Amino acid sequence: MSVFIHDVWKLVDLPPGQSAIGIRWVFRNKQDERGIVVKNKARLVAQGYTQEEGIDYDEVFALVARLEAIKIFLAYAASKNIMVYQMDVKSAFLPCLSKMKVGEILLVQIYVDDIIFGSTRKKLCKDFEILMHSKFEMSSMGELNFFLGLQVKQVPNGIFISQSEYVKSILEIFKMADCSAAGTLMQVQHQLTPEKDGQDTDQHQYRAMIGSLMYLTASRPDIVFAVCLCARFQAAPNISHLQDVKRIFRYLKGAQILGLWYSKNDKFNLYAYTDSDYGGCNLDKKSTLGGVSFWEED
Repeated sequence: MSVFIHDVWKLVDLPPGQSAIGIRWVFRNKQDERGIVVKNKARLVAQGYTQEEGIDYDEVFALVARLEAIKIFLAYAASKNIMVYQMDVKSAFLPCLSKMKVGEILLVQIYVDDIIFGSTRKKLCKDFEILMHSKFEMSSMGELNFFLGLQVKQVPNGIFISQSEYVKSILEIFKMADCSAAGTLMQVQHQLTPEKDGQDTDQHQYRAMIGSLMYLTASRPDIVFAVCLCARFQAAPNISHLQDVKRIFRYLKGAQILGLWYSKNDKFNLYAYTDSDYGGCNLDKKSTLGGVSFWEED
């Protein structure tokens, strides 16, 4: 295994009185934006669920890129007219990059064993690719078009990211692929309340639907407010809350192809507005804060 070849791990004896965490192989099919399998992957992972917080560990931390950081990466690449590429690395660390000329940019972002990168000079991308091939077992996947569930379309005048295939999949998972489409996310002046006398619903299903929608907000800021509002009632959801979540799915049914557009134009004006609703939360009367941003090109 590459982790032993590169001395990433060091085998030691188990401390006295301690038991080892179990391991298992996880097999996954890596797919492209059309759902076609492009690679079969196998990972040996520790069964961390056997540990208890506060006893076996105090906190967890994953040194990987967040989806917000990936969006910033693509937005910046678009503004600098940078083509983005993707690599799959079969190792656990990366070497330091050689020095570049003044004014040149090489963007590199890492998520576990996937790398996306781009540069203001195409030769730098090729040099980086050659360097990585010389150090690690890896495969080049060419121009970036699908990453962590994000569909990425790179065209001459910008970059468009969406999750239309993901929307289609969650509609099927929650049996709403044939539902009627809704034009809005929520009813006008509709307020969600705890409704202690309301009929309870399946908490597991409700949380699963909210979790699926939260991941979708990576490319769909239009649903953030409604999803976060429904997320407040995960502890004790009832039928009325479930109907509100299903309305979000019905909205998505009629708006599957929406996404974020990043223009290859570094001349723009950013306008941001925020507003605070004092005591606006129906659950605990805490203040809520909202905001909206507009990106206007010159």
